[in-house]
Amino acid sequence: MNRKTRIAVITGAGVSAESGISTFRDSDGLWENYRVEEVASIEGWYRNPELMLDFYNQRRAELAGVKPNAAHLAIAELEKDYEVTVITQNVDNLHERAGSTRIIHLHGELTKVRPEQACCDADGFSEEKVFDIGYEPVHLGDEAPGGGQLRPHIVWFGEAVPKIEAGIRAVEAADIVLIVGTSLQVYPAAALYRYARNGVPVYLIDPKGVSFPDSRITVIKDVATKGMEVFKNILKSK
Repeated sequence: MNRKTRIAVITGAGVSAESGISTFRDSDGLWENYRVEEVASIEGWYRNPELMLDFYNQRRAELAGVKPNAAHLAIAELEKDYEVTVITQNVDNLHERAGSTRIIHLHGELTKVRPEQACCDADGFSEEKVFDIGYEPVHLGDEAPGGGQLRPHIVWFGEAVPKIEAGIRAVEAADIVLIVGTSLQVYPAAALYRYARNGVPVYLIDPKGVSFPDSRITVIKDVATKGMEVFKNILKSK
């Protein structure tokens, strides 16, 4: 029995933008009028955890009011005919809500929290103490059942990206690599596609039509929702 063709889908903020979720880093270096360093770095957490908790409470509330868009749904629908692994830089749960079943969250998950000293180098990045709170807020002084201040289950600047190895393995095993909604600027995720085997086609959906000095990349110049329609037509033609 022949195995299904494997597609690794690498997604970033652009795939959720059409759902109404603000992109992580605008051209002015701000995220929802905050300096990125204030709300997305481990130093920011040490400096002002209350500010960061409030910021992610707002993002969680925002997430509760949006829905997966046609791009999320199209990616999920690929599973009907292909073995699909989504490797996302996004912390929202829109891929899950759209129906994707194999998802690697490189930068954590907005609806989950953990004790401050858990899921780190000391415990081998175990997610045993990570749990889902849905869209509920977290405040300074809120502790995990076993003790310890709760913090967002988010990978911030200055922290390790423990799931990058799983992402690399998924790309290495892929027959097709699709990149949607990321400008390939944030490392280490930006280098993931380079782990594709020789001869494996790489498609990049980007409305700006960015060019890369890599002959393997075919650019589909469009927003995520329309670009996914183009990509599906390419698959049909093969």
